[in-house]
Amino acid sequence: MKFNTAVVGLLGLVAGAYAEVYLSETFSDGEAWLKRWTPSSYREDLGKFNLTAGKWFSDDSHPGIQTSEDLRFYAISTSLKKTFDSKGKNLVLQLTVKNEQKLDCGGGYIKLLQPNYDPKTFNGDTNYNIMFGPDLCGSKSLVHVIFNYKGKNHDMKKTISAPSDQFTHIYTLIVKPDQTYQVLLDGEEKGSGSLLEDWDFLPPKTIPDPDAKKPEDWVDDAKIPNPEEKKPEGWDDIPEFITDPEASKPEDWDDEMDGDWEAPSIPNPDYQGEWKPTMIDNPAYKGEWEHPLIDNPEYAVDENIYAYKTGGLGIDIWQVKSGSIFDNFLITDEIEVAEKERETINEFKKLEADAKTEFDKTEAEANKEEGEGEGEGEGEGEDEDEDQNDVEEDDEAGEEETTDDKPVIETDKKVKDEL
Repeated sequence: MKFNTAVVGLLGLVAGAYAEVYLSETFSDGEAWLKRWTPSSYREDLGKFNLTAGKWFSDDSHPGIQTSEDLRFYAISTSLKKTFDSKGKNLVLQLTVKNEQKLDCGGGYIKLLQPNYDPKTFNGDTNYNIMFGPDLCGSKSLVHVIFNYKGKNHDMKKTISAPSDQFTHIYTLIVKPDQTYQVLLDGEEKGSGSLLEDWDFLPPKTIPDPDAKKPEDWVDDAKIPNPEEKKPEGWDDIPEFITDPEASKPEDWDDEMDGDWEAPSIPNPDYQGEWKPTMIDNPAYKGEWEHPLIDNPEYAVDENIYAYKTGGLGIDIWQVKSGSIFDNFLITDEIEVAEKERETINEFKKLEADAKTEFDKTEAEANKEEGEGEGEGEGEGEDEDEDQNDVEEDDEAGEEETTDDKPVIETDKKVKDEL
């Protein structure tokens, strides 16, 4: 599922005189991808990527790189043809991910790496500019959009759901010089807005005045007891429980044996509980005290949050079950280049469902034939066992006859000797 590199470059020229493609990786040249991508060696047990189009595909001549080992961390990266400084430009990042294995828990995201990154030591602690792509685990499925700003990673405050099926999906992130962004899934907008509003890059514009304090005579009570109400006379003389007037001593009660009989108590219907005056509005109440705000001295407008210098692209993920295929990586400053590539990818995507249906059908038939073959083998084995059992039974019967004859012979001989 590819878009030819040369065509991508041509589209960049057509789309705009200054448009440029910094990375277009489609793995369409076979094993040559191994020269462009560097596996990290920060640990020895990292999972390996294999070049494959997967179990089902619309065109097997368009492979991607697939995770191949379960319960593994993966870390691999490739460098851009030159550093991409997005200041004053659009930053367009696009990739496809196909979780062919029906991923239950694992990442499918990529990272835009800073120019000074080391591919051999690339790992989860390596500084990056942007992390983008799907992340699934159990019922949780979301698209990460994380920006690094002044050394701190900021996650998106909105939530964008990621698909959890087994088909190829196109993920697109667009960051513009006006500090706005778009997240597209298969070309459909799933999130957009302001970088300043949807991420907490900057401190608040105002903060509570550290020198302000609530006045000591500030009244916090909105309600007060009615001072004109008095507790009725005799209110406290009414007991909570009284002796049950309908109770009587049982006829079989023996005072000597059972002691003095006492009538049980019941709730007093006249008892009204503890007396409390009604509450009225407090005339002295002025509302809740609000801490006055002042301008935050640490707040400063930054019109270049969107801008990054990027030197590489990396995959740094953990997967419980392997099988995810990454493909069609694109980094450009021209939105139309990504649009054109999506159009081509979508043509392949339309055929992918039919390819999977055919694959499932073929696999089901193969499993059925295998099951029938095993059944026939078991039947033949049973026949052989039955024949063998028949032979053993005949042998046992012969042995029993021979054993029965011996006592008769011995008895005949004994009789002759006695005669």
